[in-house]
Amino acid sequence: MDRVAAGGRLLEVQRIGAGVPGRPVLVFLHEGLGSVTMWRGFPARVAHATGCAAVVYSRQGYGNSAPLAGPRGVRYMHDEALVVLPELLGALAVECPVLVGHSDGGSIALIHAGAGHPVAGLVLLAPHVMVEDVAIASIAAAKVAFETTDLRARLARHHADPDAAFRGWNDIWLHPDFRSWNIEAYLPRIACPVLAIQGEDDEYGTMEQVLRIERQVRDVDVLALADCRHSAHRDQPEAVIDAITRFLDRVSAPPTVPGP
Repeated sequence: MDRVAAGGRLLEVQRIGAGVPGRPVLVFLHEGLGSVTMWRGFPARVAHATGCAAVVYSRQGYGNSAPLAGPRGVRYMHDEALVVLPELLGALAVECPVLVGHSDGGSIALIHAGAGHPVAGLVLLAPHVMVEDVAIASIAAAKVAFETTDLRARLARHHADPDAAFRGWNDIWLHPDFRSWNIEAYLPRIACPVLAIQGEDDEYGTMEQVLRIERQVRDVDVLALADCRHSAHRDQPEAVIDAITRFLDRVSAPPTVPGP
């Protein structure tokens, strides 16, 4: 595990494999309560299956990255996508990656690509483009679980400060100002191919999230998975890895040369 400076703070970064020539680097962007270790072995499995090198990092306030300086604001995902991620990719000399984002990480990937940063493709696992009632209800339930169950102890296995990691995510999503959060303005400007994967039983979002992406981005493959909740890479890992592998084969394929 390395420490890399980006956005004025040190972030923990894990690099996986060297990758096959001609294959893009995969950069994994975790969920709202995620970290490097919360991905478990999934990034390594994807890297092995696809022949790609991978980068996994914990955002500020998560894992063993620098602690938060204060509460998160409504634009915290914009700040990550437009300031921190470009600096991190520059520090790592990663050019035109494929971003693999889960939940908040998927939203960050969409903003980053929609702002015109060079990206070869997006793999989105349960991304958010707007706030739904089902998300707010589940996040409110998570607050109760954090206060009354072993959720805090389970998060402590993955975060140096589980209280700050949880509150930083939970408080802003439940703030009244966050109800108007929406990133659909970025969608028509995304030029790279997109794979959007959504669990049909997702407790944090409905199929409407990926359908809005499909309607507004020019090149989108949508995969809906039955018997799958918010973390498709844990509930349906084989289906997800197979879909990512096929997507990366398409993204990495050389351009077709027209005949005479």
